[in-house]
Amino acid sequence: MSPHHTPKSTLPALLGRGPKGVFRRTLPHEQPTGARMVRTLGLTQLTMIGIGAIIGAGIFSLAAAVARDVAGPAVLISFLVAGAASLCAAFAYAEFAGMVPKAGSSYTYCAAVLGEIVGWIVGWDLLLEYTAIVAVVAIGMSGYLGFLLEAVGIHLPAWALGAPGTGAGHRIDLLAVAICLGVAWLLTRGTRTSARVETVLTIVKIAIVLLVIVVGFTKVDSGNLQPFAPFGLGGAFTGAATVFFAVFGYDALSTAAEESLEARRKLPKAMMLSLAVSMVLYVLVCVVLTGMQHYSEINPKSGISSAFQSVGLSGLANVIAVGAVIGIVTVTFSFMMGASRLWYALSRDGLMPAWFGAIHPKRKVPHRATWLIGGVSAVLAGLLPINAVAELTNIGVLLAFVVVSASVLLLRYRKPHLKRGFRCPGMPVVPILGIVFSIWLMSFLQWETWVRLGCWLIVGLVIYAAYGYRHTRQVMPGGSVDLDTLDDLSESDEAEPTPVP
Repeated sequence: MSPHHTPKSTLPALLGRGPKGVFRRTLPHEQPTGARMVRTLGLTQLTMIGIGAIIGAGIFSLAAAVARDVAGPAVLISFLVAGAASLCAAFAYAEFAGMVPKAGSSYTYCAAVLGEIVGWIVGWDLLLEYTAIVAVVAIGMSGYLGFLLEAVGIHLPAWALGAPGTGAGHRIDLLAVAICLGVAWLLTRGTRTSARVETVLTIVKIAIVLLVIVVGFTKVDSGNLQPFAPFGLGGAFTGAATVFFAVFGYDALSTAAEESLEARRKLPKAMMLSLAVSMVLYVLVCVVLTGMQHYSEINPKSGISSAFQSVGLSGLANVIAVGAVIGIVTVTFSFMMGASRLWYALSRDGLMPAWFGAIHPKRKVPHRATWLIGGVSAVLAGLLPINAVAELTNIGVLLAFVVVSASVLLLRYRKPHLKRGFRCPGMPVVPILGIVFSIWLMSFLQWETWVRLGCWLIVGLVIYAAYGYRHTRQVMPGGSVDLDTLDDLSESDEAEPTPVP
């Protein structure tokens, strides 16, 4: 080698958008017919999946706990603030869903705009968050289910009543484990079948919530609403950070893009409809809950049921408990579906082994990923207390909201001519508000939560360096794609559903 020759550094190539660059923009290829999912979901089913993901733990568990310990009657403000932050991010998600009708949600969006490494970090982050959310809501549901079993004379042994450390003799939350595995089984029956079950359960849940609102308003005592903010506005804002994970179910909904009919048009509509309906119901239930019973006397585990009992309506307690069980089942369904579709997208793109993302030859669903998500969430739900699992959720979703809001802002000005099934209003104010809201809510979370997220992301970067970086270039070779090709995705998006034998 000549003494005057200097080897070319590989660092610029690694940090660039070329074939070797970690910031190359990627778009998934259309899968062969036998290896892809089937488009069967219409607007009604998509909206019900979104409502199913949003309404559940927030109404039946979180509202009571936040009202008693953090916000008082100002829990109403907590939900409104969380809803406003969520709406800003929802607009950004809706615009992306109208451009990129592909499974993977924010992972796919960020990989297409900000680059492969950013998409992987967000996807790896959300894989943990979705799985943890499934476990959280399963734990919350097991309490209501246990209440119903005791009402009919069935008493489980102490060892099966909760995770270690949650009570005398507790070894495992057996009902939570059964819920996770049962929902995984339902999801592997096929998208059409499981979506029909989800739609029916969501309709029943909404009917019971409406019953709670109509009957509850007849028992509201305005005196219980005083003082309105006993913990100050700071308590209400802290409550907003706590209840936030109850108002972002449309994120999981967007992972079903490859199973949606006319996804460019219908996914954005379903996101907006599901969030609007859910927020109206949340606000009304908060008024009923804190108006029927003084916030200091609310039972944080079965708040609505105890409130009805306090005004002499014990007969409705079991009905409400049934509604809580149904409501939380639909949340578990939606987020487990989201986690399995996200895993499918990561495997399809070569960032994780293809074995995980395999599609069942008959039912056309990612059955292995579904069972793995069900198994991991069952372990978390069975062996860990709810607070330990809940801490794994909010920060990751808020981080994804920041990145998605930034991405839609960037793409609007970089590629304003792209075909969009939905356009985020109020540019650039709305996505900027989404970023600011999300970072602000993240600031209320405990430092331990940040450490856990950091450790998980480090593990993800190790996996990317050891496996994903090389294999994704075998599956999707080349440098950054031209984002103008997003318009070409509409061809398969509008296709008729393939019959399922």
